[in-house]
Amino acid sequence: MKAQSLVNKADSQMTRRKFLKMSGWVGLGLATPIFVPVGAEAVRFNRKYYKVSETRLDMGTFVSMTLIHPSRDEAQEAMGLAFEEINRLTRLLNRFSQSTAVGELNREGMLKDLPPELSEVIGQALKYFKLTGGVFDITVEPIVDLYMKRFEKGNKTPPSEGQLEDALNRVGAENIVFDGRNVTFRKDGMGITLDGIAKGYIVDRASKVLCSGGIKNHLINAGGDIRTMGQAKGKRPWTIAIQDPQKKRHYPDIIKMNDGAIATSGNYEVYFDKEKMFHHIVNPTTGRSPIELTSASVIAKTTMEADALSTSTFIMGPTRAIRFINSLPRSQCLLITRKNKILRSADWKNATT
Repeated sequence: MKAQSLVNKADSQMTRRKFLKMSGWVGLGLATPIFVPVGAEAVRFNRKYYKVSETRLDMGTFVSMTLIHPSRDEAQEAMGLAFEEINRLTRLLNRFSQSTAVGELNREGMLKDLPPELSEVIGQALKYFKLTGGVFDITVEPIVDLYMKRFEKGNKTPPSEGQLEDALNRVGAENIVFDGRNVTFRKDGMGITLDGIAKGYIVDRASKVLCSGGIKNHLINAGGDIRTMGQAKGKRPWTIAIQDPQKKRHYPDIIKMNDGAIATSGNYEVYFDKEKMFHHIVNPTTGRSPIELTSASVIAKTTMEADALSTSTFIMGPTRAIRFINSLPRSQCLLITRKNKILRSADWKNATT
């Protein structure tokens, strides 16, 4: 099985961005899920194992699962439960609905008795805020919303310096008061977006559902947030191709992985202008989208960690990002610059075939 970071067989008929644009999803990130079965199969590839796979549209991207298991029925049942968990958590963490906990928090500026899943994600996000020296910041929601309003509603012009400064005044995770059960914003007009961490968290939870169902060998790919467990067909490691930002299938690298996670952040999936100077990844210090890189892929222990770190390294830029990842245990990164130069951290698992 070959899982391609941020690419999918369904893209041959319709790219994710075209589909989301038609559906009104471009720029929405983690939005209310819609389910579009775009591919499913269950085949026996030897006397002992079935390969069961399915792709759906969820979390604003294509989500693919491939399971290797002796029982086709058990694999299909576990996969169904895993997709249900993705559905549940996506609805729970959706910031675009006023009825969700995140929607209420952004509207009221405070929330008591947080759902445990939201508490866990916010707690982890604040940990990465400290780890990255403030680079990973979930309070950039006012800036992302400003971009959406300026570019997605017919205006098509960048925000003014005054508008950007106003939004920046409401950014800063140091202004979140969080005790594990309750959360409060210190400034009016603050808001959070979990787009840089929630997808990885949801993929990890779906993997746990599969493991609980006895599915030891599986791969989940949610638009480049990838979790692997066990072995692929023929007792081989899972093979993962790092996405080419130019979408020409000139893969920068191919890695092999058993139990692990990788996530890719790039400027080529959700962007607001033709030049990709404004996109969904935002520097919380400047309020602008980073322009030094086109892609940042990070290998980490969990998909949530890889998700947060790939966003962070993209914002940091090449020199700082490589130094930062080299300082972390069990993490590696591959970066692609705007000039298409490929940079790797010291321990990158280069497994090109």
